[in-house]
Formats: sequence, structure tokens, C-alpha cells
Amino acid sequence: MSQQSPDRSTPSQPARPDASMSLLNNVMDHSLDDGYAEASARRRADGSAGLPRTLKSKLGLAAGLVVAALVVTLGAAEARISAPVVAKEREELIDRIDAETQAADTLESDVDELRSDVSERQRKALERHGGDQGQLVALLAGATPVEGPGVKLIVDDAKNTDQGGGGPRESTGFADTGRVRDRDMQRVVNGLWESGAEAIAINGQRLTALSAIRAAGDAILVDNRPLVPPYTVLAVGDGKKLATAFQDSADGQYLQALKESFDIRTSISDQAEVRLPAAPSLIVRTAEPKAAGSGAADTGKGTS
Repeated sequence: MSQQSPDRSTPSQPARPDASMSLLNNVMDHSLDDGYAEASARRRADGSAGLPRTLKSKLGLAAGLVVAALVVTLGAAEARISAPVVAKEREELIDRIDAETQAADTLESDVDELRSDVSERQRKALERHGGDQGQLVALLAGATPVEGPGVKLIVDDAKNTDQGGGGPRESTGFADTGRVRDRDMQRVVNGLWESGAEAIAINGQRLTALSAIRAAGDAILVDNRPLVPPYTVLAVGDGKKLATAFQDSADGQYLQALKESFDIRTSISDQAEVRLPAAPSLIVRTAEPKAAGSGAADTGKGTS
């Protein structure tokens, strides 16, 4: 019985670990596209790869480099030449600014001196033409400083009052319930006048018969001068009577209502002596009768 020869066939090769990543292997093995590879091979074959080899190409490259170097050199030279000019113009501009600033300061000083001179002449005119009541006229016009007994009234915004918000007191230009408004200060000042005050100042700003209390945004202006809270109102008069009369008046009750409803802080106290400065500027007006035949002259009324 013949014996079969043993099977000597070689076993199959084991599978590659990355056999499942054929796309990635293809990208790694062919990193350069075939088209680019062919183009590179053609350039190497005809000698056009790398730096130019013909004389014409070399001359063209050299000319381009010379032009680029010339442009850079000219730019640097121009910047170097213009730098002192720019610096000189800057110094001249600074000198002009300093000179104009000094001139403006001088003019402002001259204006202040002229304003003081005009105010002094107006005060003297009021005293001279007022006759026996010259001092009283100057006092009522705010032309002279005042001191004497009176009251001190402080009005301030509510605590933690923001610059915005809304509420029952909201109106055009104002937006917070706890802020003191210009109309509030108007009522306070009018109430003090009606209660017997002889002279009034707010935060050192003397009030006259022509003073105006207005608003600019949320700020309060007295004769176009902005004030900041707290607002300290000093009034000359019989301290106790003035304080009592004001608290009992309609304007005093209005201020108390602001305190109770909107937490606006107020306090009033009589003072043995308060000092009020003169008004910073005065407006002097004189009344003159109109010519005969005019309506004002017929009625005996003058104009101001």
C-alpha cells in the first residue's frame, strides 16, 4: 500500500494590522499627487526646475532684485528725510497750542477782572441812586453780602438713588422717584420767600429777583451754574418764625410729602447767624417812560 507524501504547502501569510485602513495607507504611500509628480519630472527633464540657467533668465532675475532693492532704499531715504520735518511740524503745533492756551487764560483773567469791576460799579450805583433806601435796594438786589439770623434747610436725594428708573414722578428729562428736581427747589425757595426770608442762597449761590432755577438732564442749575446734592439752602430772617412759617406753608407741606412718599431727605434748623455772599453777577435795569402818544405813556406805566 503506497504511502502518501506529507502535505508540504506553506501556510498563508497573516493579515496586516492596518488592513482595514486602506484609504489612510493610500494617502501615506502617495503623498504627492500624480499630476504634480509628472509635472515635476518634466521640469527636471527639460532643465527648467530650480534657479534660471539661461543668461536671459538670470538677467531678468537680477533686474527684479535690483528694482526691489532700489524701492526699499528710496523708501528708507524718504522716511529719514521726512522725519525731521514731521518732528518740526509737531513742535510748532505744540508751541501754537501752548501760545493759544496762554492767550485764552489771559483773556479769561481779563474777563474776570472786568466782571468784578462791572459788579462793583453796579453795587455802587444801586447804593448811590437808592437814596435813603440804598442799602435796602442793594440787599434786595443781592449786590452786597448778608449776615444775620436765619434758617438752614438741607434737601438731598433718597439713599441709594440710581441715575435711572421710573415711577410716579417720572416726566420728560427725569427718571427717578428719589431725586430732587428743579421744580422741588423752586417750591422750596418760593416758600421761604413767602415765609419772610430776606435773602437766600443755595450751595453758596446767592439768589436774586432775576435768578432762575432750571434743569439740564438730571442736574439742577441756578443761574446756569450746576449744583450737586445735598442742596444746602440758607435764608436770612427771624430763624424760629421763618422755620415755623415755612413748615406750615403749602410748600413746606409739599417738601414733607416728598420725604414721606419718596424718602427724599430733608432737615431744617434755625441758626443764630448765617452768612450769604453777594451775587456773582447783577443785571441792572432802569424804567423809562415812553414817548408821548404811546399807550404806556397814556396809562402812566413805564417799561423795563
